[in-house]
Amino acid sequence: MTVSILIFLPIVAALLTLLFKNEMAKHAAMFFAVVELAIALYFLSGFVPDASLQYSIDAPWIPQFGVYFKAGIDGISMVMVLLTTALVPLIILTTYEHQYKNANAFYALILFMQAGLLTVFTAFDGFLFYVGWEAALIPIYFICALWGGENRIRITIKFFIYTFAGSLFMLIGIIYLYLQTPGKDYDLQHFYNLSLDASHQSWVFLAFFLAFAIKMPLFPFHTWQPDTYTEAPTAGTMLLSGIMLKMGIYGVIRWLIPNAPLGYLTWQNVALALAIIGIVYASLIAFKQIDGKRLVAYSSIAHVGLIAAGIFAWNLYGIQGAMIQMVSHGINVVGMFFIWDIISRRLGTRDISKLGGIAKVAPQFSIAFLIIVLGTVALPLTNGFVGEFLLLRGVFAWGIYTTAIAGTTIILGAVYMLRMYKNVMQGELNELTATFTDIKGSEKLALGIICALIIVIGVYPQPLLHISEAAVTNLIDTVNHKFITTKF
Repeated sequence: MTVSILIFLPIVAALLTLLFKNEMAKHAAMFFAVVELAIALYFLSGFVPDASLQYSIDAPWIPQFGVYFKAGIDGISMVMVLLTTALVPLIILTTYEHQYKNANAFYALILFMQAGLLTVFTAFDGFLFYVGWEAALIPIYFICALWGGENRIRITIKFFIYTFAGSLFMLIGIIYLYLQTPGKDYDLQHFYNLSLDASHQSWVFLAFFLAFAIKMPLFPFHTWQPDTYTEAPTAGTMLLSGIMLKMGIYGVIRWLIPNAPLGYLTWQNVALALAIIGIVYASLIAFKQIDGKRLVAYSSIAHVGLIAAGIFAWNLYGIQGAMIQMVSHGINVVGMFFIWDIISRRLGTRDISKLGGIAKVAPQFSIAFLIIVLGTVALPLTNGFVGEFLLLRGVFAWGIYTTAIAGTTIILGAVYMLRMYKNVMQGELNELTATFTDIKGSEKLALGIICALIIVIGVYPQPLLHISEAAVTNLIDTVNHKFITTKF
């Protein structure tokens, strides 16, 4: 069995889901998403956590143009596959209290997007990587444009223009690397083997960096994100924040720095500065938000800034921290957006100033909310702690002052997140919040899974770290070797 089943099953599942109507489409999508998760867990059960490429396929696709369907799973890809296949059924579960017009199309688009995401995370051919990159963008565009808020068209067009423009720069970088390979192909390993000079690597770095910085997003390429997260339907926001932004982070680790190490050395200070500025900027803006969903959006920018800073430090601590924090952030941000989805559905508002006292009428909801908040602010023994600790340890290579500034994401995040929780859940009930009812059914199940993952990963993160450690170490060694061979 090869990784191709993970890529093609969601496509087949999406087409089959289109045949169902209303509630049946929802159940069909859930069934296929759970099957996809089961296959990923089967792959995990036989996975050897070394640096080798496993469950791989390398088949001619358009061989006359050097295009091959080359995909596989190493430790880095395995973590991303697990994140994607775990979050998609969880996101579908969070939609069970919603009624969507043309539900079959809505759920089919989610499954199509999953196929694109898994293509990105398993591709070892540049052309295939780009196809997956664009394939993931198209479904989320329609999800946001057709089922989003009242300003969805204007904001979704802005999102599409931003991300598609970045993709074109990346395509130019991929084609340039293709033209430099002796055999004129898109094989990632052949890209790694190139020995370009610092000037050409700088241009390659910038071409890839623009695409990935927009996708994450990093300051100042973030302006599409808060509006898109706010206007998108909650499931769309979860897909964007929980999984899709990880495409950019993954791209930096797999495609940016290893392909242009001297370009990285040229631009590392700028990249790190943008990441640090984004942490502080987004945290300060989050303080002023009265819309809970928008507050979480800015919080996400701050956390991604810290992940990016850890990667650009380019050491084992930073990249391993990024790997586990991608998982933790995905879980936590899906949980936070689901919390605000529940509040919005029950009360018709996300205005924090209009809320208060909900804990008195919804104790189970308040406990789940608190656990997710604590995971988000990186309390020890929650999933957010180990990732942010490793990231800060990695950033420490840049000096104590840089680390201190990067650490503000934890301090400021704790302040605005706990203040948000206090204003929403504590205090006195009012006429609006007195009508709030506690969680039940699918809501309780989804929040229970999220809270369990927050605690389990926080208490025992070693299995996740072990999956990626050998592959991360090998990639660091590959890049460090290129530093030496291309410099001299």
